[in-house]
Amino acid sequence: MARGDTPQDSYHLVGISFFILGLGTLLPWNFFITAIPYFQGRLVEANSTTGILGTNHTGPTDAFNFNNWVTLLSQLPLLLFTFLNSFLYQCIPDTVRILGSLLVILLLFALTASLVKVDMSPAPFFSITMASIWFINSFGAILQGSLFGQLGTMPSTYSTLFLSGQGLAGIFAALAMLLSMASGVDAQTSALGYFITPCVGILISIMCYLSLPHLEFARYYLAKKPSLAQAHELETKTELLQADEKNGTLNSPQRAALMLDVDPEKEPEEVQKPGKPSLLVVFQKIWLTALCLVLVFTVTLSVFPAITAMVTSSTGPGKWSQFFNPICCFLLFNLMDWLGRSLTSYFLWPDEDSRLLPLLVCLRFLFVPLFMLCHVPERSRLPILFPQDAYFITFMLLFAVSNGYLVSLSMCLAPRQVLPHEREVAGALMTFFLALGLSCGASLSFLFKALL
Repeated sequence: MARGDTPQDSYHLVGISFFILGLGTLLPWNFFITAIPYFQGRLVEANSTTGILGTNHTGPTDAFNFNNWVTLLSQLPLLLFTFLNSFLYQCIPDTVRILGSLLVILLLFALTASLVKVDMSPAPFFSITMASIWFINSFGAILQGSLFGQLGTMPSTYSTLFLSGQGLAGIFAALAMLLSMASGVDAQTSALGYFITPCVGILISIMCYLSLPHLEFARYYLAKKPSLAQAHELETKTELLQADEKNGTLNSPQRAALMLDVDPEKEPEEVQKPGKPSLLVVFQKIWLTALCLVLVFTVTLSVFPAITAMVTSSTGPGKWSQFFNPICCFLLFNLMDWLGRSLTSYFLWPDEDSRLLPLLVCLRFLFVPLFMLCHVPERSRLPILFPQDAYFITFMLLFAVSNGYLVSLSMCLAPRQVLPHEREVAGALMTFFLALGLSCGASLSFLFKALL
């Protein structure tokens, strides 16, 4: 912003805080799916603590259809509670929703860590784990919806930072798993250390959120005083548009975003007194971008991790086979996903008016048959057409980077398609459609697994 009275993000503390909050929101989900071999080991036989901590990583048995259920029961509550959050976000203060959700997630994940030391048969362990996943993701939906709503009132770069933090959560979980496998300590100690790690991450996230009210830059954008903030923003954008007309310094996406906010026919009073945002009006402006977000996550969750976690190395037993899936599935996916999310910090292409975005999104459906035809030994219908490890690694590279980039692009474009006072509603709606895509993909994963 060009106005001298607008505070600056000193030392990038607000940006760092939202980056860590993004990390904290997805730590539980990533630690659960990355630990799929651990849970499968506990479910195969009673009192077992193998899996993530053992040595057999070449083809874990998917007892109880754990891969599919952990994905579905993570995304259904996310969908339901995000929908509720979209309508009731004004009824409960942000602080209560965000801090309350973080504390409940912390307590439930501490319970998961404590179960490492508890011996029980597979059926009750499965039930308790599924219940924990349900409630953790219910509060996670409230947390993400609230944070995305706040990010809708801030510059788009902060949405990118938040999404980059979410991408880093998967990398963090994958590295923690690899360290746990290579640590050489006993199984229970290794598992306990693995599950305590996200608890520490959530504690740090809580401290970051508590620090925001003490930062002037955060107070300026999160104070919910649209008349003053939008008046300053409108004047600045008008100046930028005038400069654009003189020397063409703004590119077309920037100009389009500014034109959405500046209506020369409006009186100053209209700008300073915006009406209450309408969900229907906001949806009509962002529906295509929201649909793209749904389709991106539908493709991703339909095969990851339900199908991709079953892919094994074709090289036979050995160290590479042991570490193949943790590295080539989870770590590689999260690294490239994070890279894709981070790319939107440097450019936003295609822009909100282009029809290329839906085309790129639809092309990702090709990844479904490609992964299903990779080296998955447990199959009875489809053949293996891509047995070599190089095929799976190549598919995963393209799959992950396209997921991260298109998700981040959609989340950044949506606030640019609405008026300033509608951005918080747009952020909440996009979070709902994000959850809808995740739930559709999780549901389809049962079908695709049955087709193998």
